[in-house]
This record gives sequence, C-alpha cells and structure tokens, in this order.
Amino acid sequence: MLNHSIDHQIDTAVRVLRAGGVIAYPTEYCFGLGCDPRNQAAIERLLKIKQRQKEQGVILVAANLQQVADYADIDSLDRAIEIKQSWPGPNTWLLPVDSSVSQWVRGRHTTLAMRVSDHPICQRLCEVFGHAVVSTSANRHGHDALRSYTDVVNQFKQEVDFVIDADLGGALAASAIRDAVSGQQLR
Repeated sequence: MLNHSIDHQIDTAVRVLRAGGVIAYPTEYCFGLGCDPRNQAAIERLLKIKQRQKEQGVILVAANLQQVADYADIDSLDRAIEIKQSWPGPNTWLLPVDSSVSQWVRGRHTTLAMRVSDHPICQRLCEVFGHAVVSTSANRHGHDALRSYTDVVNQFKQEVDFVIDADLGGALAASAIRDAVSGQQLR
C-alpha cells in the first residue's frame, strides 16, 4: 500500500505527463526519465535532456499486459508464456511491432523495448496514467544511471518538470533485455 505522500506525488506526476511534461521516477534499479510515449514533443524533449539520438528508441514501462497490448501482440509470439511469466519484474523484452508505432518510440528498430514493472511506484504511475510510460535511465547518454533522488534533482533540476521522491526497488543491475523472437539476452 502506498502512503498518502506517494499518492499525491503520483497524481502530480500524472498531471505533468498529461500536460506533455517530463518526469523522473524510481524504478527497480535506478531513476528513470519518463514522458507520454504518445506525445512526440515530450519524447523529443526527453531525448534532448538525455542527449540521446532518436534512432535508438526508448523503453516503455507498463503496469500490466493490457498496456503492453496497446503496442505489441505478445500472444502471437512463440515465447508468449515465457514473456508473461517474466512479468512483472525487471525483464525488458524487444517485442516485434508494426510501423504504426511511432519512430520516436521504437527508433530505427522493428521492435519495441517494454517491461511490466514490479516496482510499486512504476505500477501505480502507469495505472493512474492509464497507459505505458517512457522509462529510460535518468542520466546523460553514456553516463552512469542516477540512483538517488538528490542526484536526479542536482543533475536535472532545471530540465524535468517533476521528480518522485521514493525508494528504488531492490534490483542490483539494470533490467535484462531479451529478444522476444530469438530469446537472446542482449543485456
């Protein structure tokens, strides 16, 4: 159960997301930078903050399988059971998507990186927002991911619109990334 302060922070973060803003929030391993993946201007701004090229694409975090289904048909994959059993948890899958998914989200790829988080803040954020959220590590591209609220505020205080002040999950490393077709682990 989340406390009142966290509920209030999540409500504020959701208002920022709906207004096209960029937030930072705790995930399983590190803080993430997030925005509405359906808002191109928000993604452009997030990528500029992170100093990341749009061709790389971004990871999306979801609260449940229904939010994943907005982007990819997991049931059509041979590994559907394996993928579903790995969630919720710090497991990111590269899911085949068609070209209708924004290039700002998938980059130059024919896949989209998604996970269903087991972190209660990520889950609640996506539930209240009603949609998956961009979840790229809070850091400048090529630098170490930030793992504390204070570090995020110090690095991004003038660039993000809101930072959720809560604890990280217990993961000791960033989420594993696996290809949903081949099963190959890429990270």
